[in-house]
Amino acid sequence: METTEKDILRGGQFLVKETKCEDVFTPEDFSEEQTMMKDSVMEFNDREIIPHKARFEAKDYALTEEVMRKAGEMGFLSVAVPEAFGGMGMGFVSTVLTCDYISSGTGSFSTAFGAHTGIGTMPITLYGTEAQKQKYVPKLASGEWFGAYCLTEPGAGSDANSGKTTAELSADGKSYKINGQKMWISNAGFCSVMIVFARIEGDKNITGFIVEYDGKNPNGITLGEEEHKLGIRASSTRQVFFNDTVVPVENMLAGRGEGFKIAMNALNVGRIKLAAACLDSQRRVISIAVNYANERKQFKTRISDFGAIKTKLAEMAASAYAGESATYRAAKNIEDRIAMREAAGNTHQEAELKGVEEYAIECSILKVAVSEDVQNCADEGIQIFGGMGFSEETPMESAWRDARIARIYEGTNEINRMLAVGMLVKKAMKGHVDLLGPASKVQEELMGIPSFETPDYSELFSEEKEMIKKLKKTFLMVAGGAVQKYGPQLEDHQQLLIAAADILIEIYMAESAILRTEKNVKRTSEKEQSAQIAMAKLYLYHAVDIVEEKGKESIISFAEGDEQRMMLMGLKRFTKYANYPDIVDLRIEIAEKVKAENKYCF
Repeated sequence: METTEKDILRGGQFLVKETKCEDVFTPEDFSEEQTMMKDSVMEFNDREIIPHKARFEAKDYALTEEVMRKAGEMGFLSVAVPEAFGGMGMGFVSTVLTCDYISSGTGSFSTAFGAHTGIGTMPITLYGTEAQKQKYVPKLASGEWFGAYCLTEPGAGSDANSGKTTAELSADGKSYKINGQKMWISNAGFCSVMIVFARIEGDKNITGFIVEYDGKNPNGITLGEEEHKLGIRASSTRQVFFNDTVVPVENMLAGRGEGFKIAMNALNVGRIKLAAACLDSQRRVISIAVNYANERKQFKTRISDFGAIKTKLAEMAASAYAGESATYRAAKNIEDRIAMREAAGNTHQEAELKGVEEYAIECSILKVAVSEDVQNCADEGIQIFGGMGFSEETPMESAWRDARIARIYEGTNEINRMLAVGMLVKKAMKGHVDLLGPASKVQEELMGIPSFETPDYSELFSEEKEMIKKLKKTFLMVAGGAVQKYGPQLEDHQQLLIAAADILIEIYMAESAILRTEKNVKRTSEKEQSAQIAMAKLYLYHAVDIVEEKGKESIISFAEGDEQRMMLMGLKRFTKYANYPDIVDLRIEIAEKVKAENKYCF
């Protein structure tokens, strides 16, 4: 069946339109081809990466490069590359899936893989001319060449457009000379192609260039020493210095001054792929933790039988499950949007660009939520191991160190929180998402008399879905009130934006877990999905708590007097269950399932 625009919610519309469970894609929906891909990637990870963990931790940069070449031979670097340029041309879900299952062996390889296939290759496939794509993409897809992305500078981190690197046109108009310094450049030590951002004359925006690098003929390029980092230790990270580096004019990427746009769109793709790259790490940490907890005895009892440990295992599993649910939901939305645009006559380039850009809000949500969950998961993994968890002999401490970078790169989580809300407000202004109508209805509801009838919640998830609707009302109440008060100055109120973003994030993640479970219950049974039902309910319970806390913080910050009182009463109404779930029982159910299977088993 052809997908039409009506069927696919636009980015951010999850907030104001109901999503049916049949309309979300879940990991249980993988095609035969995707399942084969997943098995192949997992086998590669188990063979080429995990047995060499100690070498990665000992900063064996040559090993990272060697395994990247092997990944290229297996075709894993080319999953997202169109067939016309030597790639597999698989859909966006397969791209995300590959990134998910190849990334859990070590953060060092995960970073090299993500930087190369994402920000190192994507800018050329998305913005390159036909000649540029023919020249560079096949070599990047095969792993003959590796890519790096040179955006960050000592003075330009989150403010990417403030870079000082310059590009000056030669007198004969045939080349540019690039001068400047870049830092934190992943893959710098073994790349052949760099995407470099520089400013031409006094341009407002930076411009992107494709710069070839060959250590034997450096063309004014010098590399700093390898950085010594908290985690991702065998990921090559260096400073790159450009001194009169000559780049032919035909190597400009897109148009003059379009570098900032390239940077932002490349990061959107990077964000959802970064979320994916944290998923299997969580599964692996949970599996290793439950293995240990099932074997370790204290007070003559397996520690996995203690309530304190069950709590940890259940919470870790619920977060991982919600992360998977939300990531694959968004990945399929993007894939469908790309297909829809191609069917409407867009080129693959335009379709992919617009498809990902449409869901930039969801990409930011996922980046924040999953990067924070993987850190918490690894932290609890260490705790379950106790003193052994702090030792380099067990895999937990490296998982914890590797996870830490995920909250910083591809835009810090603070920037992504503000972006998510900022982009949503902009979409509303453009009429792409109707926030105003629903926000006004919430205002009316606050003025009206609440219903005191107890609804019939006998059907599975009927109360949970009602809670999600109420959480959406909370966001509309808070965001609507804040926009009314501050208008375009809202972006100056960072604490308020960050609190609103936390509400938005919890809604998307909790709803995704519920919809995935509901869809799977319909094709199996409640009995078969009982632990998944428990995880969806447990995740929502915590989400409600966070929404209540952040809602209160927001309301107090911008409303006063009667308006404040009315909104706080509304918040109380919107975050109140009719029947609170017994979270102790939910945790026990999840933990017992994980213990019995001796692994993350969902």
